[in-house]
Amino acid sequence: MAINPPSRNYGLDILRVIACYMVIQAHAGEFYYIGNGDLVANKVDAYWVGWYTPLCIVSVPLFVMISGLFLFPVKDVPAFFKKRFSRIAIPFVLWCIFYALYYYLKGYADMGTTLAHIANIPLNYGAQIGHLWFVYMLLGIYLFAPILSPWIQTATRKNMEFYLLLWGVTLCIPYIHLVIPEIWGETFWNRTPMLYYFSGFLGYVVLANYIKRFHMEPRQWNYPAGIVLIIVGYALTTYGFLQRLPTETHVSKLVLTWGFETINVAMMTTGAFLMFKNISIKNPDRPFIKLWIDIAAKSYGIYLAHILVLNAVHSLVDKRFASAAVKIPLIGVCTFILTFLVVKLLSLLPKSKWLVG
Repeated sequence: MAINPPSRNYGLDILRVIACYMVIQAHAGEFYYIGNGDLVANKVDAYWVGWYTPLCIVSVPLFVMISGLFLFPVKDVPAFFKKRFSRIAIPFVLWCIFYALYYYLKGYADMGTTLAHIANIPLNYGAQIGHLWFVYMLLGIYLFAPILSPWIQTATRKNMEFYLLLWGVTLCIPYIHLVIPEIWGETFWNRTPMLYYFSGFLGYVVLANYIKRFHMEPRQWNYPAGIVLIIVGYALTTYGFLQRLPTETHVSKLVLTWGFETINVAMMTTGAFLMFKNISIKNPDRPFIKLWIDIAAKSYGIYLAHILVLNAVHSLVDKRFASAAVKIPLIGVCTFILTFLVVKLLSLLPKSKWLVG
């Protein structure tokens, strides 16, 4: 008897495209508040960044949840690593090399520094293109997936909720540190305190699979709960930034509430996931839906390539408008569209999967 393949989850395709755009808009905002030496550059423009960027912060956790949803079970470890690492690592290395050469051609680095950047890729991204940090984190999750897989598949609901409860406590630690700098065994000689093993992006992977196992079917409470989580999380994230803006001079302290491992960002991420996970498309053959799915399939390539386009778009748009309230979304939208077109063209090349994922 033939087995029907599982139906496509179009809601996650939609969410992947939205998350991809959010990454770009978040980076578009960086021109308007980050100065040299970690200093806040422009507090007037930073005010608008404080309204736009908090919602976009959920992009990275959403990517982790979507990726984590399809990681398990890991049955054939060599095949798993071959598939995942070839799709992620090879395009990443090629783009690291490309960015290093780009810095050289722009005159930002000499040949010796460029070669050092390329040689440094196994340790950290070559040229200082900050968004590439994400790939190292994702590869780390992939390395841990075969170890986690048996537990993800067999853990009871209560056991998964126990993990997520303690992970939720770790999401509050950045705020606890405002009052108590070191807790639960933290010292300069111990960077693995009590709840260290419950912290980090792995929590988003567990959360995605908890929802997959116990809450993936549509529920009436999904949308109201999702809306409440997004509103409350956004309010906390935005308030924390705007409240600190008048007094903080360093970006690293200003963006405290933007941390991916904070309770407010986790609330927004969970809310968005709950709202999109069950969206269905009645007619997936419509041109717009096909285009959307194509963008979703190329989201990794868009992520890798967008900084080049972003810099060019910023240089064209920045002087033409006075307010960051206009410039940030305009730069984000233009960069998103143009980067997709670039990646689409690259995808037409032979062996393009090694370049765009």
